[in-house]
Amino acid sequence: MSPRPPSPRPSGSPLRPVGTVTRGTTNPNRLRRMDRWIAATHGAVLRRAADPLAVDLGYGAAPWTAVELLTRLRPAAPRVQVVGVEIDPARVAAALPYEREGLTFRHGGFEVPVERPPHLIRAANVLRQYDEEQVAAVWARLCARLAAPTGGGGKEGGGGPAGGSRDTGGLLVEGTCDEVGRRHVWVALGPEGPRTVTFAARLGSLDTPSDLAERLPKALIHRNVPGEPVHAFLRDFDRAWAAAAPYASYGARQRWTRAVRDLSADWPVTDGPVRWRQGEVTVAWGALAPRG
Repeated sequence: MSPRPPSPRPSGSPLRPVGTVTRGTTNPNRLRRMDRWIAATHGAVLRRAADPLAVDLGYGAAPWTAVELLTRLRPAAPRVQVVGVEIDPARVAAALPYEREGLTFRHGGFEVPVERPPHLIRAANVLRQYDEEQVAAVWARLCARLAAPTGGGGKEGGGGPAGGSRDTGGLLVEGTCDEVGRRHVWVALGPEGPRTVTFAARLGSLDTPSDLAERLPKALIHRNVPGEPVHAFLRDFDRAWAAAAPYASYGARQRWTRAVRDLSADWPVTDGPVRWRQGEVTVAWGALAPRG
């Protein structure tokens, strides 16, 4: 039996996908750190939504990340639906045999060709291949597609941009990681724009926190120079890491936690020890945003 054709594009979507074909490099389990964070910080928004929709935008040459996103979100939001969107039609055709209940694939790009505003758009390792000058327009386009806040209540845990007692609307998570997912940095954006930056790592892979600089998203990677906030942040993080060296005898996790605790005295860290122990730290976007 031949695979069915891709789902038709929703009415009103551009006939030609917006964007360019990327290299498509992907690996199983590559986005586990990002997925774990999304489930912890945005799971309650997905769970409360009447018809929760998540988009894996630019999943690459194989559909592993979309399959894994559904698997990791379902415990937090059992009704969530995932749509994998790829600009290369051959990749969409290759992904169709992996469709299942809650998971479909569609040809498209930054126009995000889905029938309703998504509560999550994950775009990992996509904008790294674009110019820095293009990022703001892509962010604005994707944020405009997100579900709007509903004003719903209910206390959420875990910290991060979706934490608190109100529904903050859909979330765009855009960032970069290495080929096996040990080092990852992403920006979280809501319908109103950027909110936070999260640094996440397998701590045993780091000599210093500034090793994560090579995985900064496109909006920040060229700004890691003296005079820019992200450079100052990584400098201070390295200093805090060095000062926390005595904690290394208890393990890298304890050293990271102590370093982040000290760092939070001078930088607006938005999460807490539960996330720090996962090898993460999240900082308000405004503190790291490029100058000029």
